[in-house]
This record gives sequence, structure tokens and C-alpha cells, in this order.
Amino acid sequence: MKARVTVTLKNGVLDPQGKAIEGALKSLGVEGIASVRQGKVFDIELGTVDKGHAEASLKAACEKLLANTVIENYRVEIA
Repeated sequence: MKARVTVTLKNGVLDPQGKAIEGALKSLGVEGIASVRQGKVFDIELGTVDKGHAEASLKAACEKLLANTVIENYRVEIA
């Protein structure tokens, strides 16, 4: 079973890397960029066929390691 975990900064949390990317895109002449927020994507392959168990395991992984839940949100998608 395959899954994707997407981690993004919560609204209101400053994103200096996103601002740097935004500035770089504008300096490269990319038009129409209003703002950029950066995040992380984890593609994970699981050794289970039980969707409920997979979701529980991935949520635990996010809470313990993949996301800093004080400043980040995460989303788990099972393929």
C-alpha cells in the first residue's frame, strides 16, 4: 500500500523559505506570483493492506516525527 503525507505550515506561521522562493521567482521574471508557502511531501510504502491500520500508523509517524504539530499541519492520503 502506498501513501502520501503532506506537511504544511499553519496559517499565521511565518515562512521565510517561502518568501525567499517568492522573491527568486519574481527576480527570474515569473509573473503572477502572489505568494509562496513551502512544505514537505513524503511518499511512503507500507507493508500492510489494512487501510485503517495504515492511517493510524502514519498519523502516529506524523505526530512523533514527520510534522512539528505546534506550527505544522499534515494530511495523510492512502493510494
